[in-house]
Amino acid sequence: MSQTTQRLLADIRELAPHVTSRAAEIEAGRRIPPDLVEALRSTGVFRMFVPQSHGGLELDLPTALEVIATLGRLDGSVGWTAMIGAGSAIFVPYLPRETYDQVYQNGPDMIIAASAQPAGMAEAVPGGWQINGRWPFMSGCQHADCTLGFCIVTDGKKPIPGPAGTEGPPMLRGFMLPARDWQIEDTWHVAGLKGTGSHHVTLRDTFVPAANSFDPMSGGRCQPGPLYQAVLQLIPLLHCAFAVGIAEGALDELVELANTGRQQQRAAVPMRASEIFRYELGRIEAELRAARAFCQVQAGNHWHHALAGTLNNEALLAQGTQTAIWITATCVRVVDACFAAGGGSALYESSPLQRRMRDLHVAAQHVGVQQRHYVNSGKLLLDSPTAKSNIASDPLAESRAKR
Repeated sequence: MSQTTQRLLADIRELAPHVTSRAAEIEAGRRIPPDLVEALRSTGVFRMFVPQSHGGLELDLPTALEVIATLGRLDGSVGWTAMIGAGSAIFVPYLPRETYDQVYQNGPDMIIAASAQPAGMAEAVPGGWQINGRWPFMSGCQHADCTLGFCIVTDGKKPIPGPAGTEGPPMLRGFMLPARDWQIEDTWHVAGLKGTGSHHVTLRDTFVPAANSFDPMSGGRCQPGPLYQAVLQLIPLLHCAFAVGIAEGALDELVELANTGRQQQRAAVPMRASEIFRYELGRIEAELRAARAFCQVQAGNHWHHALAGTLNNEALLAQGTQTAIWITATCVRVVDACFAAGGGSALYESSPLQRRMRDLHVAAQHVGVQQRHYVNSGKLLLDSPTAKSNIASDPLAESRAKR
C-alpha cells in the first residue's frame, strides 16, 4: 500500500468519531452537513479517481474500493455520497479536452453528482442542445460542484434509435453543467440512506453547449489511463465495496453490543456467552468474508484487464454486474442477520443496526444490482465461448496455471 493511500485511510480513521457521532444529525438533515463534506474533501476522498496530471490521486481500482468500503463502514450515507461524488469523475474524460481541463482548473477536489437514469430529452440546436428533464436519485446534489445527467436524444421530440436500431434502446447523451444550473426539488423522503440528499433535479428549456456533452456509449476519452477506458465495467464494483463496508459496520456494531454484557430477555446467559449467539456470529462473519474476498478477486481481475487495455468488454461488464448483485444480496443477508441478532434493542432509532439494515436495503434497490441482470451472465455463458474464456481469465487462475 502506497504512502498516499496509508495517509488517506489514516485521515479517514481520524475523522471516524466525527462521522459516527453525527449519524442522527445526518439522517434528520437528509444530507451530509457542509462542514463534514469539507472535511472529506480535505482528506482527498473526492480526488481518488482524478488523474495525477490534474492533481488527483488516480488510485488503482482495488485501493479505491478499499477507501469506499472504509467510508461505508463508518456510515452508509457518508459512504454512498463519497462513492458517487468521487466515482463520477470517471465519466468526465468523455468530455472534450478543453472542457475537461476547465472542470479541474481550480483543483482536483471537485464533487460531481450524477444520476444513471436517462430522464431527460435532448434536441440538437445550433451550437449545442436544448434540454428538458427531471432526474431522480441525484445523490449529493446539495453539495456538488458539478452535476451530470443523461438524456434520450430526440428529433422533433421523437427518440432517435441507437446503434441497435429501433429494436434497441434509443440514442443517449450525457450532459455536465455547474451544479448551480440545475434546480433541486425536495423529494428525498425515504426509508434508508436518508443522509445522501438524493433529490430530483430539473432542467427546463436549457441550452447546453456542445462542449458540455458527450456520447456515453461510443465516445472517445480525452484522458489516457486504465481508470478511464471502460466506465460501465467499473461502476458495479463501486457498489460491491459499498455493500461490504455497510455489512462490516453492522457486524462491528453487533459485536460491540454483545461486549456490553447485554443479556436478552428469557436468555439464560449474556449474548457473548451464548453458544447460539456465537454460532450465529460465526456464520454471519463467514458470509461477510466470502463477500469481501469475492470483491477483492473481482477488483483484481478487472484491474488486470484495465492495465492490459482489455477491460472494455461485454463479458467483463456482465461479470462485474453479476458480482455486484451477488455481493449486495449477500451483504443484505448479513445486515438482516445482525439486526435480528440484536434483538429488541435494535428496533430503536438510536440503534445503528436498524440504520444499517435500512441503508443497505435501499442501496440494494439500485438498478445496477437488481437480480434480473443475472440473465446477461447466463446468456453469455450459453452463447459465447469467447466470453467464457474472458470470464475465466483472472490473475489467480493465471498464477495457478504457471505452477
